[in-house]
Amino acid sequence: MSQRPISSEAAEQVVAAARHLFDAAVMSHAGHANLSARLDEERFVLSATGMVRNLAPDQVATVNLDGKVLAGELGSENAEIVAMHATVYRLRPAVGGIIHTHSPAATAFALAHRELPCRVETLLRFGQAESVPVVPWGPRGSEVSVRGIAAVLEERPGTLAVLLANHGLLAFAASPMGAARLVVAIEEAAEAEFAAAVLGGAVDFPEGALVAVRESMARVRQ
Repeated sequence: MSQRPISSEAAEQVVAAARHLFDAAVMSHAGHANLSARLDEERFVLSATGMVRNLAPDQVATVNLDGKVLAGELGSENAEIVAMHATVYRLRPAVGGIIHTHSPAATAFALAHRELPCRVETLLRFGQAESVPVVPWGPRGSEVSVRGIAAVLEERPGTLAVLLANHGLLAFAASPMGAARLVVAIEEAAEAEFAAAVLGGAVDFPEGALVAVRESMARVRQ
């Protein structure tokens, strides 16, 4: 283990994102997740444990994209998933934060191998203007799983999240808090799909909805 210091700012961002997930009540009963924040082109900080309820800044490690721990220590359960985060950072240079959870409603879609449709306006506003795709199952953190994630990201350059078949959700954004807010939006969208099914099923947006939403958002920002 290196004695290089852990970025306190990045660690605090990861902790704040984890707290947001619990405050929004989108976590599984176990409270399992892993969260990371990019430091630069080669390094990121990663939660050191999979149990992130009450995560503290000293429970974060610094690793590089090759999986070497540069500062802090990783529990075995999170050493497994370094490659999953590293792959997203390699393929998506604009991504600054990544979160994996077992959020119940989203995970139900992952278990069913069903893409989560984009039928809630919130997803459009977050930039997830397409259905959340499903990555074929592979053992947690394995080469099979990581290759599957990479393949889907290359096939679907517009997606900001993927469902890991028989496992859970992986979401990414410009920052850890941005990723946390996206997780909340996706979980709400999944819950709404279930609720709408009772009423006969959710309905797709009309053509041009994304453009209309972006124009509306742009007017406010001017």
